[in-house]
Amino acid sequence: MRQPIIGIPCDVKRIGLLPFHAVGEKYVEAAAGGAGGVPLLIPALGSRSHVREILDAVDGILLTGSLSNIEPHHYGGPPSRAGSLHDPQRDATTLPLIELLLQEGIPLLGICRGFQEINVALGGELFQHVQEEPGFADHREPETDDLDEMYGPAHLIHFCEGSLLRQWLGCDSGEVNSLHQQGIKRLAGRLEAEALADDGLIEAYRVRDAGSFAYAVQWHPEWKYRDNAISTAIFNAFGAACRERRAQRQG
Repeated sequence: MRQPIIGIPCDVKRIGLLPFHAVGEKYVEAAAGGAGGVPLLIPALGSRSHVREILDAVDGILLTGSLSNIEPHHYGGPPSRAGSLHDPQRDATTLPLIELLLQEGIPLLGICRGFQEINVALGGELFQHVQEEPGFADHREPETDDLDEMYGPAHLIHFCEGSLLRQWLGCDSGEVNSLHQQGIKRLAGRLEAEALADDGLIEAYRVRDAGSFAYAVQWHPEWKYRDNAISTAIFNAFGAACRERRAQRQG
């Protein structure tokens, strides 16, 4: 059987005077080495995206993290502060795609911004600045140029009763990195929490009624995924679902 095709929607980033469609190398590497797939970068063309062709081409979709945030009008939030980075073309590409992926039973993994996208697409809400909310910790990355420190373990997460994380790992907690300031304010009704931080912030969830693997995490499991048991478990499960989809499509 051929390796599964894992689609990765791009960000739109300005480099010099021109916009570029781009995906971080760490996500491409994790899709290939962690999930065992063939990464296929999907341009963020919004309403001009060839959605049917995308669905027909892929065996799974990985929604990556990004420096940009979802525009708050998508979840009824107040306007963003001046200087906030947005990517309306990515919003217009990924948010409509999510429901179609779930309808088709195409495996879906969301990371950081992708975690927030799935929640918003299914009707949930976000905090724009978690560290300013009463009772919540500061989940932003440390101010450092050392990537190992930036992506190093930041806090514990506690796996919920009956979670896939408990099933995969055989324990009830683990350490993860933390590089975000937005987070879940209200979890969409179709989502089931999988893990919580010490302050109660939702760090992982699954789509309850999905016909295939549909999972998302707020942290960054793609970073040095081979060295982390939680990351390895997530990408193993995602890869297995993508291979199963590939086998079904090959008949």
